[in-house]
Amino acid sequence: MNRGILIGLGVILVAAVIIASSALFTVHQANQALVLQFGEPRRVVTEPGLHVKLPFVQNVAYFDSRVLEFDAPKEEIIASDQKRLVVDAFARYRITDPLLFFQTVNNEAVVRTRLAAIINASIRQALGGVPLEHIISGERASLMTQIRDIVNGEASDFGINVLDVRIKRADLPEANSEAVYQRMQTERQREAKELRAQGAEEAQKIRAIADRDKVVLIAEAQKQSQITRGEGDGEAIRIFADAFGKDVEFFAFYRSMEAYRNALGQGDTTMVLSPDSEFFRFFGDITGGVTAPAE
Repeated sequence: MNRGILIGLGVILVAAVIIASSALFTVHQANQALVLQFGEPRRVVTEPGLHVKLPFVQNVAYFDSRVLEFDAPKEEIIASDQKRLVVDAFARYRITDPLLFFQTVNNEAVVRTRLAAIINASIRQALGGVPLEHIISGERASLMTQIRDIVNGEASDFGINVLDVRIKRADLPEANSEAVYQRMQTERQREAKELRAQGAEEAQKIRAIADRDKVVLIAEAQKQSQITRGEGDGEAIRIFADAFGKDVEFFAFYRSMEAYRNALGQGDTTMVLSPDSEFFRFFGDITGGVTAPAE
């Protein structure tokens, strides 16, 4: 009898636990919940903590209450000046109405698909009406505000609030980029050639000035050397004349010895002269045939 009572109590306890686990649910502070009964929404729970629902009949769908981020696929647009641009954007949004969100898109995967279409259409609408220079200039902030307002207006039908839409990158298409890079490279090469030409011209000027200075310095040096040499020759002639005036016979003898050394000094010189030639006048007579004047 006691055993039967214990088994009955155990069954009742297990059933109570099962019923309690099915009737109770917890909402995390980063989530919000929607209570469903046979797939139909009954109430929204936004307060975190422990809550109660009908066991076995109702179930709970959870939705993130934090700010979510969505990267939109890259899209090529044409600005008002017919220039193409590849835009890579992202958005931040929050689920503000779980009931409407569940009724319209049901889950985040679907809402991301819908957001991608809305963001791309909004970017085309906003950026397609302005020239390229406005997109890459300081006016981008106002364009982003305009895109956010358009996206938020359409996304509010899904129970979400779009907080921000931003462009991460706005690049030229690959073909255009290659053309731009090629043009930039050509421009840099042209500038390099101009700089080299200017450098060569400056070097030529410096070289010409240096060559001119060199010629002037050499000419001045040669001029000074000629002057110095002339002065030295003049001084030598003067000394020579003074010496000649002091002793004519010795001077004649000295000049003859110099002539003998220059003519016969090599040892292989052959000369055919008369023995009584004036050239040999000091060979037979040391006075050279000149009689000393009487004192």
